[in-house]
Amino acid sequence: MSVGLDIRLKRANKVYHEGEVLAGVVVISSKEAVQHQGISLTMEGLVNLQLSSKSVGVFEAFYNSVKPIQLITSNIEVVKPGKVPGGKTEIPFEFPLHAKGNKVLYETYHGVFVNIQYTLRCDMKRSLLAKDLSKTCEFMVHCQPQKGRLQPSPVDFSITPETLQNIRERVSLPKFLIRGHLDATSCVITQPLTGELVVENSEVPIKSIELQLVRVETCGCAEGYARDATEIQNIQIAEGDVCHGLPIPIYMIFPRLFTCPTLETTNFKIEFEVNVVIVLQDDHLITENFPLKLCRV
Repeated sequence: MSVGLDIRLKRANKVYHEGEVLAGVVVISSKEAVQHQGISLTMEGLVNLQLSSKSVGVFEAFYNSVKPIQLITSNIEVVKPGKVPGGKTEIPFEFPLHAKGNKVLYETYHGVFVNIQYTLRCDMKRSLLAKDLSKTCEFMVHCQPQKGRLQPSPVDFSITPETLQNIRERVSLPKFLIRGHLDATSCVITQPLTGELVVENSEVPIKSIELQLVRVETCGCAEGYARDATEIQNIQIAEGDVCHGLPIPIYMIFPRLFTCPTLETTNFKIEFEVNVVIVLQDDHLITENFPLKLCRV
């Protein structure tokens, strides 16, 4: 006899803010009546910190302190032990979203070394012979928008062999001049990153121009900090040897879940950067880096 267990939230987009009520129904579907030992719901919000393999040996003491940080936890018994009739049964539930103690509900974020996740789990305990049923669903938490408008801070850039850092032989570099601007480096997370880039001249033909969004995650404690930068997405904005003097638009949308407002706490930090990458035909890689500050307004 198959029994279906499901959690349906009232909001289709599953996005909530601190102080709101998480409401929905537990759906039990079965052809015949189902005997059970109680149905419970558990809501949990956790920050999981992980060390990159290159930092593990360095921070032995730190390894023990990378325990998950619990932001919110709540458990309710939805139905006492008994019987659920055959057919489809919907049991409504509500959870107020209030953080534990003096903690804050950080925004949902899926990273590599830092994960902030909120889940709702429904468990149906059954007798010895029948298997317990469990269903988990994730919901998103967005932090409260900041008051006031964000003043755009445009950034002009000019890339030449002289402006580059981390170069062994500057003499062997081909001559080039690339100008451009980003409309803002303090960005609203729901709006695209925009700007413009112009190749004024280049001795060597250009192969490709790309925009790379990077997450910089820092985990740590008194022993030290492990800082890791990893790519979130890479968008090609030009292919081949582009016309010189032609403005090329820069446009990138921040992906959901993989980005969140820039966050700094005692145990971890989540920051973002964007790289403008120019690949020359001889496979020289020219990268210009811009730190970003993301926020919600």
